[in-house]
Amino acid sequence: MPGHMNVLLAEADVPYEQLVEMDDVNPTIEMVDVAIVIGANDVVNPAAADDPASPIYGMPIINAHKAKTTFCLKRGKGAGFSGLENALFTAPNSRMIYGDAKATVSGLVAQFKDS
Repeated sequence: MPGHMNVLLAEADVPYEQLVEMDDVNPTIEMVDVAIVIGANDVVNPAAADDPASPIYGMPIINAHKAKTTFCLKRGKGAGFSGLENALFTAPNSRMIYGDAKATVSGLVAQFKDS
């Protein structure tokens, strides 16, 4: 995870031992069937890797756009800190789920437990 994300996850009581560093996950992301992005914008924006004209080009990101399918959970269509639209959100392999991420993930987990 990018450094500032560690702080946010710590505030959410996510144990540090469960985190995987971006440099460790990125080489394997193309083999991931489903990536779930919760609330992130700039740290998963493929423009940082793919668009030399983007002001965030060269910024380290998690390559969620390279997963086979990416579900992006957001409260709304707002931009990240950079103010840029995120191409991940309209990529052919991405699906947007708007609403409360905790309720959405809890609902998905409950469906798996019931099956």
